[in-house]
Order: sequence, then C-alpha cells, then structure tokens
Amino acid sequence: MRPVSPQTIHFGTDGWRGVVADDFTYDNVRAVSQAVAWYLAEDPRPVVVGHDTRYCAELFAREVARVLAANGRHVLLLDGPAPTQVSSWTVVDRRAAGGVVVTASHNPPEFNGLKYKPDYGGSAPPEVVGALEELSARAQRDGVRAMPFDQAEASGSVEVVDPRPNYIAQIGRMVDLPRLRDSGLHILHEAMHGSGAGYVRMLLSGGRTVVDELHGDRNPGFGGMHPEPIEQYMPEAMARMRAGGYDLGIANDGDADRVGIIDERGVFVNQLQVMALLSMYLLEKRGERGALVRSLTSSAMVDKLGERFGVPVYELRVGFKYIGPKMTETDALIGGEESGGFGFRGHLPERDGILAGLFVAQMIIDYGMPLSRILAHLEDLVGPHAYARHDISLPRDGYDARREEMYARIKSSPPATLAGTPIARTRDDDGFKFYFDDGSWVLVRFSGTEPLIRVYSEASTRERVDELLQALESYLGLEAPVAAGAAH
Repeated sequence: MRPVSPQTIHFGTDGWRGVVADDFTYDNVRAVSQAVAWYLAEDPRPVVVGHDTRYCAELFAREVARVLAANGRHVLLLDGPAPTQVSSWTVVDRRAAGGVVVTASHNPPEFNGLKYKPDYGGSAPPEVVGALEELSARAQRDGVRAMPFDQAEASGSVEVVDPRPNYIAQIGRMVDLPRLRDSGLHILHEAMHGSGAGYVRMLLSGGRTVVDELHGDRNPGFGGMHPEPIEQYMPEAMARMRAGGYDLGIANDGDADRVGIIDERGVFVNQLQVMALLSMYLLEKRGERGALVRSLTSSAMVDKLGERFGVPVYELRVGFKYIGPKMTETDALIGGEESGGFGFRGHLPERDGILAGLFVAQMIIDYGMPLSRILAHLEDLVGPHAYARHDISLPRDGYDARREEMYARIKSSPPATLAGTPIARTRDDDGFKFYFDDGSWVLVRFSGTEPLIRVYSEASTRERVDELLQALESYLGLEAPVAAGAAH
C-alpha cells in the first residue's frame, strides 16, 4: 500500500468543485478556507460564509467558518441556505473583505464546491483564483488552523446573520416590487430543490400577484433532477405551464444565480433569447443606455441590439470572472452568458437568477403584452435566430486524455469549412468558435469540472444549426449520445 496524495485543488469557471467524498472532502475544504484566510491576512474586515441546499452544505460551511475564525477572522455566517447572489450582496452590504459560498451551482448532486467572492461581490478574477490555488496547495502541505465551531460561535468570532431583509431592500431598488405585487400576474416558480426556494414568493407576496412554487423543499439529490434550469431538466414545470393559467414561469438552478424562463404558452425561452429580451427591455422600454457584455456562447442578437440602440457590445470568455470586471470597467447595463446567468448595473457584477426573473415579470407589465408577443417583437427588431447546444457525456476514465487529443487536433489542423461553408474567422481562447459570413457560428468547449463536451450553434434557422452541430461533431469524432441542452 502507498499513501494517497491529496488532490490538486483547481478552480474552474467559477470556483472549485469536486465529487463529495472523492475530491470535495473536509480536508480539502479546510485547505481552501486556510488559503482564503492567508489571502485576506492584511484585511481586517469580516468574511461572509454562505451555502446552498446540497448534501451537508451547512456542515461544510461550518468547517469554513471555524478555519477562518481560528485565523482571527470575524465570520458572518448566513443562517440557512441562500442563493449565491444573496451571499454576494451580503459581502457588499456589510463591507466585508470577501465571501465563501459552499455550492456546486448547477452541477449534478454528487458534486459540491466553493466559490470565493471578493469585496465587490463578483466572481474572483483569474489572478485571485491563481493565488488561492497556490495557497491551497500550501495548506495541503503545511496544514491548517481550525477551532471548534461552538467555541468560535461562543467567542463571537462567528456571527450568524439573516441576509434576507437587506437583499429584499436591494431588489426593491432594482425593480418596482409594489407594482409587481399588485400586477395580478400568475407566476410559476420552479425552485429545483435549490437555495432559491421561497424567494420569488417572498418578494412578490402581499398583493394580487400569485406565485405557485414547484420543488421548494430541500432535497440534496434534487429529486433525481439535474438542477440546471433548461427545458429537458424540468418536465413538470413545462407541463404545468403548457396546461395554461400562468403568465410566466421562472426557474432557478441549485444556487439560484441562473434563470430559465417559460412563456405563457408553455414554450421554453432559451437563455440567448432571454439575454436579448432583457437587453431590449432595458434599452427600448426603460430608455437606459450602457454597454452590453456577453460571453462568446451567447447570442449575436445582442450585437444587433447594440447597433440599433448605439451602445457597445463586448464578447468575452465564458465566466463572470471575465464578464464582471468588464461590467465594472465599462459601467455596463447588463452582462450575461448562455448558461442563464445575468448581472445588472446598480446591483452586482455577478449573476442573479432571482432578479433576472423579476425583470422578465416587470417586462411583461411594462410592455403590456404576453411574453410570446414580446419575443415576436424582438424578432422583428433583430431577425430570426435559432440556437441549440449539445451536451456530450464521455466516460470519466480517460476524459482528460480524450479532451486533450481533440484540442490538439483542432489546434494543429483546424477545419477550413464546416457544413460546406468557408469559416470566416476563428476564436480559440475558450474552446474553439467558428464564425461564418452569414452571421451563424458553431463552438466547442470542454468542461473542466465534468466529463462533458459542449457543442453550441446559432443561425437563422434550426436546420442550419443542426447542420453546423453535426459537421463539427463529425470533425471531432464525437459519436457519444447527445442531449440537447437547449433548442429553439
């Protein structure tokens, strides 16, 4: 027998994630917590610690708290499961040095993770992530400092706080809550057993508006669902919306920083359409102006809106660790990505799936028409757009080698054409994105947290999207079963 070396702690697009009891262990959680303590050693301000509804999330949060407390930190520990953005807002509202959130976002239930939030409440930028990775390795090597949780709480080093009142007050500054409450809208909220449960109902209670909630109970296994708010993972919500009687369906992922939208007919509005709708609403109906920041996986519809309303559009790598800083730099009106995460000026340079859903509700009120008609109005402005994403699962064993093999192949011998069409230009800083002169595009990205390859495409017709997806998958030799992440 030989000793097992500690797993390397690597932060992905937003935080460190791993399989519980394999990569995500108490030892590794304590190592990352020690890294945060060392990173903030010269900053005397408190540190916020929050968690979602995953398996033992509150126990992992206590581990974070007792390590930080043993290192002389004052810890503001949230009093129960809360959306990631609620922890982020608490960081800003309480003028904390930073925050740690125990969550694996939309990943399957066997995963958990830690997100680090700097003092501005957004995702940690690459330089901070790099420092935390180095310090985590040091903690694994040199050990951590921890104290019993009960002792930390009794000494006042850990303070348990309720974040909801201040978050509600902030949401009230972003949307017209009294008007939303009295609008009479009938809303279905698919909470997906996540930490957003109860929030939409709480925010909109007290008037004529009715909010019915699905899967609002805590279930660390997410009831067998994958906690990502896309059509294929929420059949009950889709069926309820198709049955009629609702004006809007709002769905949130496991930590509620992402949103999925269903219109009054029971038709899923994909995330590319949602960002374009939100951008159009803020620019056209509310008359606001500012840059639009989007990930390279999101829609060219945003670019057309930028041209129409005279505002700049920036296309960045996936992840709010890139989008958030650009939002701050440009005082952007909105930032968003294909995953359904959207951030807004005046709030946080970070995703907020609860606020995004409420913006869609207010959009329906302000336009005075059903969401399907607002979507048709968007198409009148920017033309028809179709989109689909294929999530291709590969065996975990050998995934890294297969991923590197495909990456090297594209790098050394990139295709000149796909689906019989010459490639106009290529972007290769975050997967490989191929652009065509007709405005269509196709993209492949390799997951760093799951054995998944994602292939995306947008074009004017669904037939063209399917052609491009098939062509790129054939070029890559991907024969695994394909699940449509979204298709419209």
